[in-house]
Amino acid sequence: MNKVYPSAAAALEGLTFDGMIVMAGGFGLCGIPENLIIALRDSGAKDLTAISNNAGVDDFGLGLLLQTRQIKKMVSSYVGENATFERQYLDGDLELEFNPQGTLAERIRAGGAGIPGFYTKTGVGTLIAEGKEHKDFNGETYIMETGLISDLSLVKAWKADKEGNLIFRKTARNFNPMMATAGKTTVVEVEELVEIGELDPDQIHTPGIFVDRIVVGSFEKRIEQRTTREA
Repeated sequence: MNKVYPSAAAALEGLTFDGMIVMAGGFGLCGIPENLIIALRDSGAKDLTAISNNAGVDDFGLGLLLQTRQIKKMVSSYVGENATFERQYLDGDLELEFNPQGTLAERIRAGGAGIPGFYTKTGVGTLIAEGKEHKDFNGETYIMETGLISDLSLVKAWKADKEGNLIFRKTARNFNPMMATAGKTTVVEVEELVEIGELDPDQIHTPGIFVDRIVVGSFEKRIEQRTTREA
């Protein structure tokens, strides 16, 4: 089975549809699947539910899909860098499901592990807990959170072999590994592609069994908040 595709558009061919649930890896602008997001925008799929820690910025990352109003709902932890998101949300054009960051990560991990729900203390006594099941364990109150899965997971990795075994680099190893396991279909863009057997098995973060399609991309790697000082 050939998993390697010549372009991001080719890698998404036949996978996108209106109303689908999409996971997009990354933290801020670090480790985001830049090329696959553009290809998703160009596919024209609309009414999307996007699960991602952030919403990109106005003209990059998932912000591109907000500009074209293809996203109907965001399931996120932090969205404060995107004025387009703010405007659409305040105007009632965009739904938002806020999650504590650790809860969001665990919901995705649980979905990928086939765990439909779990209990956590995070959010007890806050708006996060409203409408959720409460249960006491050892004298402490917990709320139930559900696992998350997607129709399509878009993942950015540093290196892959042609079987789809993945290695992530430094802080780009954020939400990507767990999203790779939680997608019904997972498409990965990488910086470097090697032959099967060239990766050290002890260094592989995500086994190729979770990966359906691979594309080699070129990356802008934009810096979200640049802080400098004079030498």
